[in-house]
Amino acid sequence: MNDLHHDDAAAAGPQEAGRLLGAADIRRIAADAGISPTKKFGQNFVIDPGTVRRIVREAGVTADDLVMEVGPGLGSLTLAILETGATMTAVEIDPPVAERLPGTIAEFMPQAAGRLTVVNRDALAVTPENLPDFAGERSFTLVANLPYNVATPIVLTLLERFANLDSFLVMVQKEVADRLAAAPGNKIYGTPSVKLAWYGRAERAGVIGRNVFWPAPNVDSALVRFTRYTPAEAAELGLDGDEEMRARVFHLIDAAFGQRRKTLHAALKHEVPGEAFESAGIDPTRRGETLTVTEFAALAAAAQEAER
Repeated sequence: MNDLHHDDAAAAGPQEAGRLLGAADIRRIAADAGISPTKKFGQNFVIDPGTVRRIVREAGVTADDLVMEVGPGLGSLTLAILETGATMTAVEIDPPVAERLPGTIAEFMPQAAGRLTVVNRDALAVTPENLPDFAGERSFTLVANLPYNVATPIVLTLLERFANLDSFLVMVQKEVADRLAAAPGNKIYGTPSVKLAWYGRAERAGVIGRNVFWPAPNVDSALVRFTRYTPAEAAELGLDGDEEMRARVFHLIDAAFGQRRKTLHAALKHEVPGEAFESAGIDPTRRGETLTVTEFAALAAAAQEAER
């Protein structure tokens, strides 16, 4: 891992002097650093200051917040987050891009450099142990233009590993946004929808046009806002199980949606004994795509009880 700090920067105010990146800045920075957007890392850099300010505004980031950004690229969204006065860590998988980012912040918003840490690591490999700024009880928010090919695994992995990740506002492929926020009975409701609902509530927060990116992607983009349940809300919904129960619920979800056209009785015949459906109050002739996460949790608990 390579952590790049600017420890000697001056203390920053809530509204930073400096400016955000425009299209010419992005192309110049990329050319200077010899960086070309790659499909391997799903890189499409945002070139519109209005768009990154909108993302930060939708996320509700303030100077008091601790923020994680995944996939900062050349720093467009990073500067907009720092503009609020927030303290943040940017997790970047591409070594040349990670190495370049502190220099961009020093050039465009030097007073904010002390509030930024850049970590050169795969977001799927970060943990509280290797990101100590996020290891305590202080809650934080995720704000990111996520690489579209790994957006769902990144979100679910971070929620599982960081109990203090309280909220996020992410830009993803529009179809992914639709799936993450889908409700039971919808044809796009699937494993990402149910698993995300284990942790909290997700909603669509707007569409982003293709012309704000360089290079322009061949898919539409959208914003997803997520808020984690409070402990009281999770308990009320029956979603306050421990890690073993979460794993059981997720296993049932995978099994049910692995054969989504089959009834629960058929799809879960190896996982759930018949009497568990009755004790959970769930009709075994239903399909998995009609169950809420609360019903999956009730079924997992009933199956566990039946095993004893």
